[in-house]
Amino acid sequence: MIVVMKEGAAKWQIDGVIEHIEQLGLRSHVIEGTELTVVAALGEKRDGAKQALETLEGVDKVVPILAPYKMASTEVKKEPTVVETRGLRVGGGQIGVIAGPCSVESRQQILEVAHVVKEAGAAGLRGGAFKPRTSPYSFQGMKEKGLELLAEARDATGLAVVTEIMAKEQVELVSKYADVLQVGARNMQNYPLLEAVGESTLPVLLKRGPSATMEEFLLAAEYILKTGNSRVMLCERGIRTFEDHTRFTLPLASVPYLHQHTHLPIVVDPSHGTGKVSLVTAMARAAVAAGADGLIVEIHPNPDKALSDGYQSLTPEGFRSMMAECRKIARALEMQM
Repeated sequence: MIVVMKEGAAKWQIDGVIEHIEQLGLRSHVIEGTELTVVAALGEKRDGAKQALETLEGVDKVVPILAPYKMASTEVKKEPTVVETRGLRVGGGQIGVIAGPCSVESRQQILEVAHVVKEAGAAGLRGGAFKPRTSPYSFQGMKEKGLELLAEARDATGLAVVTEIMAKEQVELVSKYADVLQVGARNMQNYPLLEAVGESTLPVLLKRGPSATMEEFLLAAEYILKTGNSRVMLCERGIRTFEDHTRFTLPLASVPYLHQHTHLPIVVDPSHGTGKVSLVTAMARAAVAAGADGLIVEIHPNPDKALSDGYQSLTPEGFRSMMAECRKIARALEMQM
């Protein structure tokens, strides 16, 4: 349930509500809005808890949370969450763009791409140092050396580094180099990993699993939020369907749907969502038109020679063109990009 405080409620009144919630064996979470403060009471239902909280000083009303995902729900927080790190801002009218190669392959490659990303106006640099691959014989990434190269590219351009983390044991290592921890689609329901990144102070980009429902997706985000990290971005990267003309099916209706049900910002990945470079720009435009708060796309200086996912990677020229086209749509929607 959520405890809505009266306008202008004093700190001691809010503290009193928090103390009472914890005495009931529930967990409290304070959300401060521009006008009102709300205190969420999380945990198993307690008989008489609603009535007891309603009588406390400074309380306006107590409302049950109907959604199974409590902290991610718009029932708890009406105002959209904005995630910021370095120059990357996602949400609040700003479309944050993250771009880079699927895998970090060499110093020359990542530095060249980073400068293209920066000059085109994006604010985040993506690149895999640890690569989960279907085949154990495929390129698995440069690991810590790849992280070091990403950090060097950040130092050269000022871009925020976004990179995937595959296991909870990697949190400390990856956090030394990254600005955003990406949880990949394969790990969307890796609950120990979700709790581990929830304990981190870094923003998290959570990708939807290829067979996950919206509720499962939001409950995965809830694991991170519940552990204490409120800087979560949801990434729609396509789902597996009967269609075979694209790598995955990119359901952009999920963007406005999620905006109706969660305050978390929504990022769209048209590269994985289609798996075909010829479709990436069109779907990026469509994502902006649908109301996405961010884009994450793959680019490579020489896609034909990429060690992973070259077939869905834009060239530098293609990326510049995509950015120009998406900006036109963003301006029409009075969004910044």
